[in-house]
Amino acid sequence: MAKTIQAALLGAGTVGGGVYRLLERRKGEMPDKIGAELVISKVLVRDATKPRAGIPAEKLTERFEDILNDPDISIVIELMGGIDPAKQYIEAALAAGKHVVTANKDLLAEHGFALARTAAERGLDLRFEASVAGGIPILTPLMTCLEGNDITEVMGIVNGTTNFILTGMANEGMDFADALKMAQELGYAEADPTADVEGLDAARKVAILASLAFHSKVTFSDVPVEGITKIRAKDISYAKEMGYVIKLIGIARNTDGEIEVGVSPMMLPKAHPLASVNGSFNAVFVHGDALDDAMFQGRGAGELPTASAVLGDLIAVCRDMLANCSGRIRMNPYKGLPLQARGNAAHRFFLRLKVEDRPGILASVAGVLGNNGVGISQVIQKQRTEEVAEIVVITDRVATRHMEDALAIFRSMSVIRSISSVLRVYSGQ
Repeated sequence: MAKTIQAALLGAGTVGGGVYRLLERRKGEMPDKIGAELVISKVLVRDATKPRAGIPAEKLTERFEDILNDPDISIVIELMGGIDPAKQYIEAALAAGKHVVTANKDLLAEHGFALARTAAERGLDLRFEASVAGGIPILTPLMTCLEGNDITEVMGIVNGTTNFILTGMANEGMDFADALKMAQELGYAEADPTADVEGLDAARKVAILASLAFHSKVTFSDVPVEGITKIRAKDISYAKEMGYVIKLIGIARNTDGEIEVGVSPMMLPKAHPLASVNGSFNAVFVHGDALDDAMFQGRGAGELPTASAVLGDLIAVCRDMLANCSGRIRMNPYKGLPLQARGNAAHRFFLRLKVEDRPGILASVAGVLGNNGVGISQVIQKQRTEEVAEIVVITDRVATRHMEDALAIFRSMSVIRSISSVLRVYSGQ
């Protein structure tokens, strides 16, 4: 008879329940896929008296010790989320010689390298494909298939909620508040959407992507973040007029041996592959010196897409166990590249200003930009009511600090009524 490998689930929410059901759907194939039967023998929950769809009541437990002290359980699948107590549970599982599969982006973006080091020292697997972009395979390829490349850029749409909102604004002419409300009604946004719309969720994923792509330690706190709450329908309209699409983009670049990371709304040329990724879909775009360009696209969240990535990791761990080769794939910060000073990051910028409608204003705006080393690529000036005009500028590529110097001067000028929008414009490396 085939050997049986036992695993335990920490958490039976949307993703945990999906993992259990997906494994049940595939369990008959496991002896052929991995050379052993694979079963989830225990499931940690807060309330074991509450029925869980598809999960037998006798497998439920409220005590982590029931899992930790069970010598027959070889793998712990952490799907609780958050830092605590997930970190303590994973550390305890590794100390007990158990392999770990997790989808916990919050934890990995802060403590991923420490956990990976512990796993490697003990010859154990720590797998976390589902922590970024749900069911889209991107982390394992970065650690395996693409290792022959010098990766210089990883960028993507890694939050489905914000992409759904921005798509609604672009296609339906909706303002932000209405698009968010629709996303909440359809289940794409949480009742408290802060982590999504303020870019925090995407920033955690960018930290993980940058760490793997550049073999250097990048944490959540290293990632400058700007969300989409300030995007207006007028910005979307101008972007279309000028040949762009606005997306919330997480970006990580290796520029001359320094790592630039960030999350912000960005204007993408309509020809860029990410510009056509709409709705709740995610996509990650990678550039390497040997590969050139590649894009990974699909469902970035949801019960079964995320469960797909978790089960893929689980199968990989089982294969490693049976082949006695665990710990092969891991976070490894051997390059130790430094972070680029935030003011040195170079971008093009979209700038929308409300100004007094009188002769010479456009020349004044151009003069302030020019005096701070900011060139102009495109400009639109439109008449508005109450003696106020609107000027829209797309700049040439410039260091962020120079753009910030120009903006500081604009804020002090009485003829500049307001700086309505400042957005980055993608221009490659």
